[in-house]
Amino acid sequence: MVEPDVPPGRPGRLKVFLGAAPGVGKTYRMLDEARRRAERGTDVVVAYAECHQRRHTLDKLDGLEILSRTRRTYRGGVFEEMDLDAVLERAPQVALVDEFAHSNVPGGRNAKRWQDIEELLAAGIDVVTAVNVQHLESLKDVVEKITKVPQQETVPDDVVRRAHQIELVDMPAEALRRRMAHGDIYAPEKVDAALANYFRVGNLTALRELALRWVADQVDEALQKYRFEHGIGGVWETRERVVVALTGGPEGETIIRRAARIADRSVGGDLLAVHIARSDGLAAGASAAALARQRALVESLGGSYHSVVGDEVPTALIEFARAENATQLVLGTSSRSRLERFLTGRGIGETAVAMSEDIDVHMVTHERAGGGRLLPSRRRTLSTARLIAGPVAGLVLPVALTFLLDQMRGSLNVTSEALLFLLAVVGVACVGGVVSAVVASVTASLLLNYWFFPPVGAFTTNLNSVLATAVFAVVAGTVAAVVDRSLRLSRRSARAAAEAETLSSLAGSIVRGDRAIPALLERTRETFGMDSAELTEEPVSDGGSVVQVPVGERAHLVLRGRSLPSSERKVLTAFAAHVTVAVERARLAEVAAEVEPVKAADRMRTALLAAVSHDLRTPLAAGWAAIASLRSRDVDFSDEDRDELLATADESMARLGRLIDNLLDMSRLQAGALKLQLRATALEEVLPMALDSLPSEAPATDIQCLDTVPAVLADPPLLERVVANLLSNAARHTPPGHAVLLTASALDDRVEVRIIDRGPGLPVEDRERAFVPFQRLGDTDNTTGVGLGLALARGLTEAMSGTLTPEDTPGGGLTMVLSLPAASLRN
Repeated sequence: MVEPDVPPGRPGRLKVFLGAAPGVGKTYRMLDEARRRAERGTDVVVAYAECHQRRHTLDKLDGLEILSRTRRTYRGGVFEEMDLDAVLERAPQVALVDEFAHSNVPGGRNAKRWQDIEELLAAGIDVVTAVNVQHLESLKDVVEKITKVPQQETVPDDVVRRAHQIELVDMPAEALRRRMAHGDIYAPEKVDAALANYFRVGNLTALRELALRWVADQVDEALQKYRFEHGIGGVWETRERVVVALTGGPEGETIIRRAARIADRSVGGDLLAVHIARSDGLAAGASAAALARQRALVESLGGSYHSVVGDEVPTALIEFARAENATQLVLGTSSRSRLERFLTGRGIGETAVAMSEDIDVHMVTHERAGGGRLLPSRRRTLSTARLIAGPVAGLVLPVALTFLLDQMRGSLNVTSEALLFLLAVVGVACVGGVVSAVVASVTASLLLNYWFFPPVGAFTTNLNSVLATAVFAVVAGTVAAVVDRSLRLSRRSARAAAEAETLSSLAGSIVRGDRAIPALLERTRETFGMDSAELTEEPVSDGGSVVQVPVGERAHLVLRGRSLPSSERKVLTAFAAHVTVAVERARLAEVAAEVEPVKAADRMRTALLAAVSHDLRTPLAAGWAAIASLRSRDVDFSDEDRDELLATADESMARLGRLIDNLLDMSRLQAGALKLQLRATALEEVLPMALDSLPSEAPATDIQCLDTVPAVLADPPLLERVVANLLSNAARHTPPGHAVLLTASALDDRVEVRIIDRGPGLPVEDRERAFVPFQRLGDTDNTTGVGLGLALARGLTEAMSGTLTPEDTPGGGLTMVLSLPAASLRN
């Protein structure tokens, strides 16, 4: 079957093969995919494929069109790169481009290969590529902690997420190690080192889990997007998601642990805790301190905490659970007493069960269950059941009381009977509100007049009876109105407290700076139960349920989903104010970031002036003094004295030259003007010159294992400067009678050089300061230079794609670890 041509204007589609580690077979799968497409008639070319001389992978190239590469000369070396212009001119339907995170050799349009791929996609060319999980920007530091190997090349996660398809290339750790042992990944001389370091079972297992989780998260995002676009509200049980409802009460920790055990029953289960911050049910009696403790507990168990404002607590819970595609909802059993349940009707848990449909609801018992708690009512004050029950009680309760008092006639006087009727009216007001109280007061007044005011059994019209009946009705109605108003104010106060609690929590996160703007928008979306929340520069004109409020002077907060009542719009305005603060903080951070280099440069100039004013004068003065003495005709120097003065002048000028060279190199590094000529460089090539630069009184250097490591990719003069500065630093701190030790070893595709001294060492907290220019930690004699040696060594090392890190020397001292890429794997 021949695939149709790419429609004009349609961007190309990206497919990514993601692997957990080198050697799992990404390039093999990519080439296999190309062969299948070519067999179906698709126009496929191999724009760039890195086979690493693996025979099975090379076999897959047979029969595929391979485009020629462009060759670039850089720092003395010749490198091959994908010819982007050739691919665009060829304009295939599908292009295979390996090593998604690769950094291009300077000379092309783009610094990164993923930027080349974006150009191909924009031209309508479909691209198939491959990348390892360690090259994802968000996982770079995690992988470095696991493998102890820094990652120099990364690709932004967002670029990979935009792929039309992401396919995981998976392989068990033991299977990958067997491939390594059979020589299917690296050359035989590198197998043992690789298996003992990067390719350890623990490392590979951890990398594999990272890859599986990252892909699972992308699949989950795609599923949520699909459900939203197709209006699917039902739960799809792709994996267990357990939502636990928190009240801020003392039962919270019990419920959280129960929910965590439910989530742990399935691999990959998620735990989400939600607190409904509003004026009924779950918000009643909420303790901010208890919620903070419960949030910490949830996060310690690997869950996430959410706060939502909702009108109806059961509805808010179910809507949140459905939005998160939750499979189970965990609530505590009701803390209300039997009397409260009788008066207020069905509770939150029972209502949630009735509304849950395909979500399983767990009611967890706790020590507070049934203990009783007065619950403020909902925004409209009364439930439907109470709105119906109130007027009915206003009619039935006075009649029942009349029947009871009639049976007790003679035991009470009219005053006591009237007070009992007044109590009944107040009770009806508490149940059904002021309207029900009016019905009850009118009914009670008529019954009092007919059955209890003389003449009994007839409505009396004398002035006293009519006045008493009227006063009773007014008093009963007034008391009922006051009671109803008090209840309303109490509920409004609780509502305001709940909203203030939510806003306080949000404000705290902004002040602490632990919420980026995207996370803040997500918090706003979930709090108001909306489908999406975003910042736009201009107001939107879309129809439907769109809510938008201004954020600062140039942005608008736009929420899509449901219509918000006026009370929630007020809260949203407060949320928008917090978003404004976050946006302003981000803007100020950008301004501060722009100012910081200027401040750093100013500090550098100040330190440089201080250094020049003293440290450069010292060797200059010594040299001048020696030369002036030699030129003096007043003293007749002996040959021995003359040689000593010449040696002093020579040493002073050499020291002055080294200081000036360091200053110039540091200034070129800071300005980005240092030119590198990278080539394969043997350590034996630069070591003699580095040793020659050491002072004659420096301790001896013990050199070991240089002949067992490959050449490194470096600039020889700069590498010699780095090694010389490190040796000089080690010699300065090595006590008499000890030698400086220099060793080297190969690790994966890098070479590590260790320069070891037996000095006092450096505390951990001071180690990074040692690499700051013009720092001389531990030197108090002002004779050791301007403090640029280690700063320059690290700067030059990083310019050559290396790292320089300090470690403790076993038995005392400091070890400088210089790590550089091996030239044999980079050429």
